[in-house]
Amino acid sequence: MSREFLLPDLGEGLSEAEIVAWLVAPGDTVAVDQPVVELESAKSVVQLPCPFDGVVSRLGGEVGTVLHEGAVLLALEPAGDAAGTERRDEASAPEETSGAVLVGYGTVSTAASARPADAPARFGRRGSAHPLGAGLTAPRPRLDPGRRSPVVSPIVRRLARQNGFDASRLEGTGPDHLVLRRDVEAYLAQGVAPVSEQAVVDAASASSNAGDERIPLDRMRRAAAAQFTRSRREIPEATVWMDVDASRLVAARRELLEATGERFGLTALIARFAVAGLARHPILNSSFDAEREEIVQHRAVHLGLATQGPRGLVVPVIADAGSLSLRGLRDAIAAVPGELEVGSARLRGGTFTLNNYGALGVDGSAAIINHPEAAMLGVGRFLERPWVVDGAIVPRTVTELTLSFDHRVCDGAEAAAFLTFVAGCIERPMTLLAEL
Repeated sequence: MSREFLLPDLGEGLSEAEIVAWLVAPGDTVAVDQPVVELESAKSVVQLPCPFDGVVSRLGGEVGTVLHEGAVLLALEPAGDAAGTERRDEASAPEETSGAVLVGYGTVSTAASARPADAPARFGRRGSAHPLGAGLTAPRPRLDPGRRSPVVSPIVRRLARQNGFDASRLEGTGPDHLVLRRDVEAYLAQGVAPVSEQAVVDAASASSNAGDERIPLDRMRRAAAAQFTRSRREIPEATVWMDVDASRLVAARRELLEATGERFGLTALIARFAVAGLARHPILNSSFDAEREEIVQHRAVHLGLATQGPRGLVVPVIADAGSLSLRGLRDAIAAVPGELEVGSARLRGGTFTLNNYGALGVDGSAAIINHPEAAMLGVGRFLERPWVVDGAIVPRTVTELTLSFDHRVCDGAEAAAFLTFVAGCIERPMTLLAEL
């Protein structure tokens, strides 16, 4: 006669639980108090023992199924003719069930004293042999260096692994030495959990990282990081560069000071050359619309200036830089640091960027294009170097120009032509007069 094991009251107001793992399968023979299922409630994960024996005929649900109190966990058939005869013979005696609800708790059958010496120990309120209780009567769990015990519960495996050992090395107290959750917990309660090789590696890593500091990104740095990542991901950039003799530009800067009494920085002068170059090669003053597969060539030059601000790298934009005179462009560039301090600098809408990383003491850089722009001009530091002039080696002031460009927008020939024009203006500043 089939018997059904119903989900009991889990206590603490809990009325439902999810099946985490089955510890038995249809066709398995189950003994009284044998754990048959692992359930997870809102407060814990528990192994549930069956209050009677028999052969499993069906399970009440698959892993992940949520059962409510009173639902069928599993159904069992009598263990065979012998079991049926035995039950008929004992019909007049009280039925042998444990009434246990959770592993380690519940009532134990009055026939337990007649249990064979080699039968698995049961855990209950009467005659308790609970591994975590006082006055232990069950063997203390220990690691077995050779034989491996069966482990069917993923939670048991995970609990042991998180504490640095393999659950199958324990001597399980379940049927056929099955390792149960209580076995792992009892072993951990002894305070002698072994240190696995991975635990050693983790400990060494933690030791080597002692004193590490985590620095959260503020909103501006997060935005910059996202911009850099997007640029590298979306733009197939290429780079061209050349060394340029800037001796005449340095001399022209001195002449401007003598003629006007005003100082003109090298950045302002090169920015004016770049704007003039974009007038000749407007395709570099563009952006690429990937969704529509179109190049958007901008009419106005909104010049971005890569600047190291107090909160990291920013690119303030000088709107319509092409319409400004050299003096107006110089004044706009000079005002950038003050605007950054008060937070009024325009940081969006650029169409082309100038990056004077020479001010940081470096000669060159494969700079990241400022998305969605199509190009960036970089300028290295100005240094005295040996240079060949009219067949003779002489000291000259030399700088390196680098142009990073979006290869979807233009080919290397157009980029090289722009770079050559700017280099020519630096080598012979008077040539720019024809552009004014």
